[in-house]
Amino acid sequence: MEYSYLFWLGFLAFVAVAIAFDLLWFASKPQGPTTKESLYMSACWASAAMIFAALIYGYAGPNKAAEFITGYLVELSLSMDNVFVIAMVFSCLKTPQIYQHRVLFWGVTGAIVMRFILIWAGVEVIKHFQWIFYVFSAILIASAYKMVVVRHDTAGSEDSAILSLLERYLNVTKEYAGEQFFVRKNGKIMATPLLAALLLVEKADLIFAIDSIPAILSITQDIFIVFTSNIFAIIGLRSLYFLLANAIASFRYLRHGLALVLLYVGIKILFMMQGVHLPVALSLAIIIISLGVSIALSIMRKDK
Repeated sequence: MEYSYLFWLGFLAFVAVAIAFDLLWFASKPQGPTTKESLYMSACWASAAMIFAALIYGYAGPNKAAEFITGYLVELSLSMDNVFVIAMVFSCLKTPQIYQHRVLFWGVTGAIVMRFILIWAGVEVIKHFQWIFYVFSAILIASAYKMVVVRHDTAGSEDSAILSLLERYLNVTKEYAGEQFFVRKNGKIMATPLLAALLLVEKADLIFAIDSIPAILSITQDIFIVFTSNIFAIIGLRSLYFLLANAIASFRYLRHGLALVLLYVGIKILFMMQGVHLPVALSLAIIIISLGVSIALSIMRKDK
């Protein structure tokens, strides 16, 4: 479906305002937002996404609105796992909370640019090579397996390798220098650990995108729907991080719920390639039920 350029301009203007607001809001809270404030901001971003879904409903109909909501929920649910990875990065590098919002701001900004490039490339590849869906299916099913079997802390060796490369090819200081990514010492420009944190966060988002983008492209190849649903989930990532960072580890069954979502989408692609198109409403229901049950089980068995 073709969308008026006004839709694109309006959305990009919203993103610019949202990023500016996010920056100013976090700048006013140097010690980081409270859980209550983070919950409020997360609710605001989610409400904005639902208002946008209503606009799509009015302009393009219920099916496109359902595609947007499904894509948004896929991205948002997988973001919960990404929050845990980001928390590990900050813990490993001992990044003070007062500086974490700066890393997340530039991380989110970089993620928006990265997503646009990857989504555009993905849609173009699909136009010419339909068989790429089999690759997407394999990626998602393999990711579902890893989500359950592979522990988060096994990724630490990869991060250590990246840190070693940084120290080898860049002069990296041992201590932080406020919110600076680079400092000048003894006439030399040196990177700070804050830059290392930013690069590791961007690496985490790139790996995360390898799962999330094939998942949403299996639901729709409408680039406007794919891009907007992704970005609405991403711009709320900072608030989501400060809301969930300390609690995400207690949701012991969340990764099982996410694995079910990835497995379902991987199987859905195989059905689609055989001409069997599962309804968007079914995908939406499976995502909500999988996440809801996994979170409920985590809460019920929290102390067991």
